[in-house]
Amino acid sequence: MAKNRHHDGAGPSQRQLRVGELIRRTLSDVLLRGDIHDPELNRMSITVGEVRTSTDLKVATAYILPLGGQGAKEALDALRRNRHELRRAVSKAMTLKYAPEVRFEIDETFDRMDATRRLLEQDNVRRDLDQPDTEDDGSDPDGSATRDERG
Repeated sequence: MAKNRHHDGAGPSQRQLRVGELIRRTLSDVLLRGDIHDPELNRMSITVGEVRTSTDLKVATAYILPLGGQGAKEALDALRRNRHELRRAVSKAMTLKYAPEVRFEIDETFDRMDATRRLLEQDNVRRDLDQPDTEDDGSDPDGSATRDERG
């Protein structure tokens, strides 16, 4: 199979993004409606934050988080237990050659954002951020070039 010559591999292709978003919406709708025949899963309110697909679109990893962040392991176990039924629901909503294998992981984006926010609120970090940049940029305070730059 030919590789996409126009895609530099730095990130997902437009097709991967489109398919990932369609899978995310489908999973969210299925979980919201309670279409899965698992009472434990239907009692949970689960957010599907993002779905990343492999380059061949055969594997889709859904990043989930239960509402409130509590019971993440139980939600993950319930989703993994029902992955075949969820895969079937996704394949009905899409017209792909292969139904992607759906994998589930805990979405840690909010935890990382919170840790970054707490880091930026620390006094020593805030003090460093508030200080003006004092690096020597090669010019005098009046903006004229130094002797080395003039030649």
